[in-house]
Amino acid sequence: MANVVIIGSGPAGISAALYTRRAGLDVTVLHRGPGALNRAEAIENYYGFAEPIEGVKLWENGVENARRLGVKFIEDEVVGFQVEETLVVLTAAHGRYPADGIVIATGSPRKTPSVKGLADFEGRGVSYCAACDGFFYRGRDVGVMGAGEYALHEAMELLPLARSVTLLTGGEQPPSELPEGLSVRMEKVEAVEGDDRLRAAVLSGGERLPLDGLFIAYGVAGSADLAKKVGAETEGNRIVVDENMATGVPGLYAAGDCTGGMLQVAKAVYEGAKAGTELVKYLRKAGAQKPLADFQRAR
Repeated sequence: MANVVIIGSGPAGISAALYTRRAGLDVTVLHRGPGALNRAEAIENYYGFAEPIEGVKLWENGVENARRLGVKFIEDEVVGFQVEETLVVLTAAHGRYPADGIVIATGSPRKTPSVKGLADFEGRGVSYCAACDGFFYRGRDVGVMGAGEYALHEAMELLPLARSVTLLTGGEQPPSELPEGLSVRMEKVEAVEGDDRLRAAVLSGGERLPLDGLFIAYGVAGSADLAKKVGAETEGNRIVVDENMATGVPGLYAAGDCTGGMLQVAKAVYEGAKAGTELVKYLRKAGAQKPLADFQRAR
């Protein structure tokens, strides 16, 4: 039986696990918890749910479904790969997991600034995705922390919804062209305050800026470094894949936020399903020994 290792237990990873396991493969998911879903206050733009569902609950449901089918889960950090008789995934706890095929689905972890109180209000006013949570801040005052194009993109998502949007650049220069209606404050955010929810950002100098929501948009730093370790092509923080979610390294696929595009559950689930089904086809066609030979030639 061919052995598949999936790195990441978010929507893309679980979707890939379901499709590869149902095809009769031995599937192990290496993960570090729910990731971005843990920060989602409520999801109500996903098919099949009559009421909003907490991000962490959606993750738990996905994991339980995969476990029911026989997918194995191991919580550990992947640090690299080796090539021996087959591909071997290496983890921080010194685990070694031989694999005939691999799906990287670790997402694109959001870069989190060091701001007092920020973690305390995640899911209660602090968000990492305007497209996911902007709807909950209709007619309210929100801020976006960041100074690059990603921050500007998040601000533009919020402008049609919020009463006011303030770009908090932390001392950096904002993008040269700003949309109408977007305010800019260049002071650093020292802390965030509130009660049961976020109420204000404390700026350097002591000023309290009243806010109902704060969106973190410092860019992404995700799976690209891991992909580079085995010679896969990357563009910035994005892993380059073809229409079948395959990288340039035979037997190595990627899916979800790490491939770029919309940071949405629906997109991640599709890409995970596509990566899983295409990996199954590849392994059936190649046989258990061919992926290693192809991999060695690719290097």
